[in-house]
Amino acid sequence: MTAGPSEAAAPDAAPEEAAAPPDGLAELAGRVAAAVGGRAEVTHGTAKIRVDASAWKESVTAARDRFGLVFLSWLSAVDWSNEAAVGDPPNPPVEERFEMLCAVSDLEAGRLVLISADIDRENPSIDSLCGVYPGANWHEREAAEMFGIDFAGHPDLTKLYLPDGFEGHPLRKSYPLLSREVKPWPGKVDVEEMPENGPGPGPASGPSTVNPGA
Repeated sequence: MTAGPSEAAAPDAAPEEAAAPPDGLAELAGRVAAAVGGRAEVTHGTAKIRVDASAWKESVTAARDRFGLVFLSWLSAVDWSNEAAVGDPPNPPVEERFEMLCAVSDLEAGRLVLISADIDRENPSIDSLCGVYPGANWHEREAAEMFGIDFAGHPDLTKLYLPDGFEGHPLRKSYPLLSREVKPWPGKVDVEEMPENGPGPGPASGPSTVNPGA
């Protein structure tokens, strides 16, 4: 028998107890920052926690052990410098430093937090995270090779890409790039200049007209 117009289908049974939503990203970042003595900021959906370089390893360890951020997906550096081998310096000038960054996340909600620390450009050194995240090994070797950063406690900072005799660190802003010397930064469009007193325009192109009476 079909249901009459006044009869409605029974709704699906509600769950006995709704699962509590996970902590939001901003809340998580604030909790981690408070625990490690850092400063949290969330911009465009990205959470960053700034910590002192002396507390780098301890802060990342706390993020892993106390807040479940057990997966390190990336580690590298940014060269904040007013010195550049090519191109114009930043305007206004920036505070010169290297900024270390590592991205750590949980495996349940997929919340990712960047942990950041500033280090001196003249003597860039910071504790290795290999004992906290074994996967940091490769990332630190790359940063050591490309930026010249020393990771104290790293088991083997041998080069990944460059030959042993290579001099310099290619991701530093002060490193001269031959391609930028040949073609100005940031890659000006090559446009051939028109001659000042060139010949006048030639005959119009197109099919010639044939006089059938000729």
